[in-house]
Amino acid sequence: MPRAYGRQPLPSRGVALPDSLRRRSELHSALRSRRSRRTYAREELALDQVSQVLWSALGITSPGGRRTVASAGALHPLELHLVAAHVEDLPPGLYHYDLVNHALIRRGFGDCRPELAVAAYQQHCVRIAAAVVAITAVFERTTGKYGERGVRYVHMEAGLAAQNVYLQAASLHIGTVLVGAFDDREVKRVLDLPREEQPLGLMPLGRL
Repeated sequence: MPRAYGRQPLPSRGVALPDSLRRRSELHSALRSRRSRRTYAREELALDQVSQVLWSALGITSPGGRRTVASAGALHPLELHLVAAHVEDLPPGLYHYDLVNHALIRRGFGDCRPELAVAAYQQHCVRIAAAVVAITAVFERTTGKYGERGVRYVHMEAGLAAQNVYLQAASLHIGTVLVGAFDDREVKRVLDLPREEQPLGLMPLGRL
């Protein structure tokens, strides 16, 4: 039996909500079409598409440095890396997303998707993607203030960034999926991450 709050008991059949599914907006359309997709066309991504995805995940939205995702204590533990293979006007290689300047800093040469796919337990979506976004974190930025609970906050923030990638990808008709099954040490080696930075998720991108 529904619990009564105050003097008014809850209706036994609940409260009917407005039919929001009839509304139309870009966000509404992206939410409706968001899916985890692991098969992609073998076509190049436009650099502008990659730019929008990276900005959505971790971009700056104001002169004060506010970003597209919330961060506990505004400590911003996340970093983004891009494994590029088939991106228009972007040589294959490993890049770090410089969010302050909205730019890609090249950190490695060549296509490292095969190695990354092996580190991700041979997942085909990683191997065939036109590019892969890697979400990583420096936990100490957050745990230094919040202690062990900061680990939870970092994971929450990574989830927010991943959902932004999903929604932006959906709006651009790009497929993606959040890959969490991988060998941490091998992914860290392939991405050449510094000691204090840990991989949290891989998001392959490809045209549908």
